[in-house]
Amino acid sequence: MFQMWATFAVIGVAVVLFALERAAIEVISLGVIIALLLLFYFFPVTGPSGLPVITPDDILAGFANPALITILALLVIGQALHQTGALEELSIRVVPQGRRPGQTTLLFLLLMAAVISAFMNNTPVVVIFIPVMAALANRSGVGAGGVLMPLSYVCILGGMTTLIGSSTNLLVANAAAREIGYSLSFFELTVPGSFLAAIGILYALLVVPRLLPHATAPSQSGSEMDGRQYIAQLDVTAGHPLDGVSSVAGLFPSLPDITVLRIERQGRSLLPPYEDLTLQAGDILVVAATRAALTALLKVRPEQASGEPQPATVPAAAGGGIRQPPNLVLAEAAVAPNSRLEGRFLQHINFKAQTGCTIIGLQRHRRMSRERMDTIRLEAGDVLLLLGPQDRVLELRSDRDLLVLEGSVTRVPHFAAARPALAIFALTVLAAATGQVPIVIAALCGAGAIIVTGCLNVRQATRALDRKIILLVAASIAMAQALETTGGAGFLAHHLVQALAGQQTAVILSAMFLLVALLTNLLSNNATALLFTPIAISTAGEIGADPTAFIHAVIFAANCPFATPIGYQTNLLVMGPGNYRFMDFVRTGTPLLIILWLTFTILAPWYYGL
Repeated sequence: MFQMWATFAVIGVAVVLFALERAAIEVISLGVIIALLLLFYFFPVTGPSGLPVITPDDILAGFANPALITILALLVIGQALHQTGALEELSIRVVPQGRRPGQTTLLFLLLMAAVISAFMNNTPVVVIFIPVMAALANRSGVGAGGVLMPLSYVCILGGMTTLIGSSTNLLVANAAAREIGYSLSFFELTVPGSFLAAIGILYALLVVPRLLPHATAPSQSGSEMDGRQYIAQLDVTAGHPLDGVSSVAGLFPSLPDITVLRIERQGRSLLPPYEDLTLQAGDILVVAATRAALTALLKVRPEQASGEPQPATVPAAAGGGIRQPPNLVLAEAAVAPNSRLEGRFLQHINFKAQTGCTIIGLQRHRRMSRERMDTIRLEAGDVLLLLGPQDRVLELRSDRDLLVLEGSVTRVPHFAAARPALAIFALTVLAAATGQVPIVIAALCGAGAIIVTGCLNVRQATRALDRKIILLVAASIAMAQALETTGGAGFLAHHLVQALAGQQTAVILSAMFLLVALLTNLLSNNATALLFTPIAISTAGEIGADPTAFIHAVIFAANCPFATPIGYQTNLLVMGPGNYRFMDFVRTGTPLLIILWLTFTILAPWYYGL
């Protein structure tokens, strides 16, 4: 009994510390694991044989838990999608470049994810939608944090509407069949589940983003945020993507968010507006674009970005069979006062040979020139947008002629690996979704393929592993193991039934829903469902009620792991990409849990005839 109450105390303190966020999640999680190890070492729980029934191996089993391994492997695959630029390619297939994804598009995709989750395990659905939703949200300005938590929530809600929507549903169905021979049909949960899901989805779509004030787009450099323009130059060669492109209403659809200032053709200068003009090999385009627009151009069509008047690194890597270096970065560098570059033309500097970096844009604060980049005479204060290997860019910090601007260095995706990464991602999801192999095996094979094919190296893959998630999952499994072994969960269920003895069936059903919904945020939802299914059936038998309502209550309540990131693995999957804190789930998920409890409390008497 002492061990049970001590376990309650450890869990209570952990939840409070997680909510207060006075210490890092990793530190709190490690403290929980140490506290439980010490508790059961000095005060062991022994079985009939006198041997401990919970050992250090049991407390530490979370580090080898298949769910944790799956999440970490999927994080590696997700990092590869991000670093290779495959995310942008996916998002542009949904919303073409140049168009800003609207709220309607994001809402439609979230609703689509919810519907798919009803007929497919919701974990692979979240894996599929994370990269697309994150890329679209960042392009729209909402930020990944504004959509990924709603994505997890709507997929969980969609999964409660059919028998196969969640593994929890199947586990409860199997347990009910063993206990009393009760068989759940495929669409038995659809009507009540749809009521709950509809209410929950409305909350997730309309309210959750408003409760996440920090959920914005990723941090950007100053020039990306204030929209300052760079002068850049695009050289159209034979076979270039722009060769043969015609203007539409004076603009070129292939160059979204980019202003064509001037086109030089065979010694003649063509100025806007460009009516019925078709680009051809030999044209030189002088354009104005923000850093964000030039970066997007590099990510999606690197061959469009000429660097200097000479053949540049990016076109060669894209079209010449030369493997693109995987560590390319963009950076801004200002021409220093009294620099040797001051007063010189770009075409005479031979910048690439001297520094290993390519100039792809020039920013002049006083005026916007229509001249070609190679004919512009540099002035002190001009800002150059550079593309080059990370080590060569960092070397420029010691160059007295240039001042690399702090915080301006950002990595350029490894374009050549985008399609292999996307193929590995698709095969991983397909293998897991079709049930050909367990999801943990599919995820590990996918992560291994990412490294073997060179999409990420070992160091980059290691950086994708989030220690916060590792320790959080390990601590939650340790708490669940301790709570079950000491009889804490059974104790709560037993006293709930005793406390509600003599109450109406609807009251008992509502209270059981609330207890299961609360515990599913601390234990795993599957463990909670398996623990309470026999309790719910026996409770229905004691009061002479139809067990259907109680079985359904356990299923729906166990599918309410919204209030903590440890409640369900889809919450953990979005925690890193969405940059969420523990308290974000408490703030958004607790009201959702309460809303679903109240909805079920009102719905159950009418639907089940109680």
